[in-house]
Amino acid sequence: MKTDSIFYRLFHDLPRLLFDFIEQSPERAEQYRFTSVELKQTAFRVDGIFLPPDTSTDWPIFFVEVQFQADPALYRRLFAEIFLYLRQQEPPHPWQAVVVYPTRAVDPGEHPHYNLLLRSAQVTRVYLDEWALPRQTLMQRLIGVLLAAPGQAVTEARSVLAGIEGDAVVDTGLTTTIVDLLETILVYKLPTLSREEIQAMLELTDVDLKQTRFYQDVFTEGRLEGGQEEVAALVLRLLQRRCGGLVPALAERVAQLSLSQLGTLGEALLEFRETADLEQWLATHARE
Repeated sequence: MKTDSIFYRLFHDLPRLLFDFIEQSPERAEQYRFTSVELKQTAFRVDGIFLPPDTSTDWPIFFVEVQFQADPALYRRLFAEIFLYLRQQEPPHPWQAVVVYPTRAVDPGEHPHYNLLLRSAQVTRVYLDEWALPRQTLMQRLIGVLLAAPGQAVTEARSVLAGIEGDAVVDTGLTTTIVDLLETILVYKLPTLSREEIQAMLELTDVDLKQTRFYQDVFTEGRLEGGQEEVAALVLRLLQRRCGGLVPALAERVAQLSLSQLGTLGEALLEFRETADLEQWLATHARE
């Protein structure tokens, strides 16, 4: 998995990260939809777009570019894609571009064709080594794991976990999302280790899982809080953490379970070690 792929997953799962980058309130983040768009009759594909609600015409569309390798033609390509998108889609919204670099050295710098844009409020350039340096916010600490050398990544990840465990205002489900992303980042940075070995290094246990606000809010003293789709989505997150990736057929079977079955599965999955455990549970309980 490439670094930019991890970032696009971060943006998908944690849209508030974009608003941290541009120093705006994350209150609107959950109302944006992160997607990619193929531009018709061209070889262009815009990989990262945050689309606002159709009715909020004063909210900007955000075009996000993650660039970890030097590319002298970056701005030529980026602005060509943006303006082609605007021509084809004719959105009513204003637009902004956010370009994410690991360091200033990767930025190709200003160009006479694009200087007016690069110097304007239309474009924000983020240099992660500078942005994440204070390690004060949850997002800064999370990016710190991605930037860390392999030998330091686990220590950085433990710091993130310690921060969210002590945070009383962490949203329901955010803890599980962060843990899953941390594991994904470490699998990328430490390719010789299995997900289970990484979980052990992070000292993630079943007791830890039961203490998260996510688990307590959804499975409160045997009572399920939330609708069937919401609970199914959260149970699937837990299964991803316990068993690794699920094939679509298994995920679909879980998504079709009743609330009562999801509650039973939520308790049982704490003992799972691999997808075979889930398959066995479904064979026994799915028809109850």
